[in-house]
Amino acid sequence: MTGRSDTPDDGYERPGGVARIPGPRGAADDFDPRHAPRHTPQPSPAPAPPHPPSHAVLKSLLGAWALAACSAEETQAVEDHLTDCAPCAEEALRLRDAVGLLHPEESLDLKPLLRSRVLEDCLGKRPARIPVPVWANPYDTETARLDALLRDFGESEWHTPVRLKWFEEDRRQSRRTTVAGVIGHLLTVDGLVATALGLDDPLGKDAPPGGPAGRTEHFWNNSSYPVTRQVREPWREQGHTLVRTVSFAGRGVAELDVDYGSFALPLGDAFLERAFECWVHAWDIAEAVDYPYDPPSGPHLNRMIDLAARLLPSALAHRRRRGLAAPARGLVAAGAPGRTLQLEIEGAGGGSWDIALDSPAAKPSPDHRVAHIALDGAEFCQLAAGHISPEEAAAGQHGDREAIRDVLFAAASLSRL
Repeated sequence: MTGRSDTPDDGYERPGGVARIPGPRGAADDFDPRHAPRHTPQPSPAPAPPHPPSHAVLKSLLGAWALAACSAEETQAVEDHLTDCAPCAEEALRLRDAVGLLHPEESLDLKPLLRSRVLEDCLGKRPARIPVPVWANPYDTETARLDALLRDFGESEWHTPVRLKWFEEDRRQSRRTTVAGVIGHLLTVDGLVATALGLDDPLGKDAPPGGPAGRTEHFWNNSSYPVTRQVREPWREQGHTLVRTVSFAGRGVAELDVDYGSFALPLGDAFLERAFECWVHAWDIAEAVDYPYDPPSGPHLNRMIDLAARLLPSALAHRRRRGLAAPARGLVAAGAPGRTLQLEIEGAGGGSWDIALDSPAAKPSPDHRVAHIALDGAEFCQLAAGHISPEEAAAGQHGDREAIRDVLFAAASLSRL
């Protein structure tokens, strides 16, 4: 039986006992967690909101704010202050204007030739499996450039007046339309190429016979498309279809004739002609809306000028039959050398061409040159587009004056609506 021990607790070891270090009793000696009082933590008080920066601090931040160098919190504080403090708001406006002078705005518009240069670089590294024919490249590029110009036009700009100009029987002609009307004109004349390829005519089954002028008038007067910005989509889609069709058609398609009513062109030349007209009318549109527009790239411009130079003998013969040019001085057999004029085009896309004067079938020859004309490339294109008259062309002239006059007027006669 065990009883209570009276042995004193003095810290010394005794038989059957436990050593204990003498010292004061702590609270933990009697602590029983089962009977501990419950303690509910009190929420800490919310921190006091920071004091807003003083007027002096905010004023000192105006320079950094104008330079967009403040943090988000500083920017918010400054802008909140500007709504209440007129002197600081005036100072902030002055500083922001000063920053604008230090950092002039730059145009975000892409350079017109950027797309063609990027595509040229990409295709040079990895040729397309089905490449666009070389003779269709200028048309593909010029339609893309014009489309880039039109993409950001607002509704009002589509109704900007545009005056189309051309020469007819030595008289300057013009017709007033709108930006949308110009695109409608391009759509209908491109339709001649589309029908030659067996594609749908944009004018439908009621398309009038004849050339570009009659088709254009029919479209303007009876179009199922409203002549607004909505005309852009069918024009652009038709352009894509033309390029895609000739790309898949193969080489022989370039010899297919395109009927323009009073004359015909091989398909390859028709694509160059359409590229030239697309550029000329893009130029008209850009001038109407006061926007800069660069000429085509040098190789493409050279192809367009080459086409015009090859058409000059036929144009000259046509004018001679109508009594608008001097009679031929010496008819020769087809393929034989005859009187020749040298046309020299300077600048990008330039070159030298010999023009047969007396018959389209004659062979131009350097040994039979009787005259020489030198013109800037852009000026020659304006002449061929009917934008300037033969008298206005600042040509370097040497030799037979009558031949020079006839060739300059023949170049102007290449233009039309």
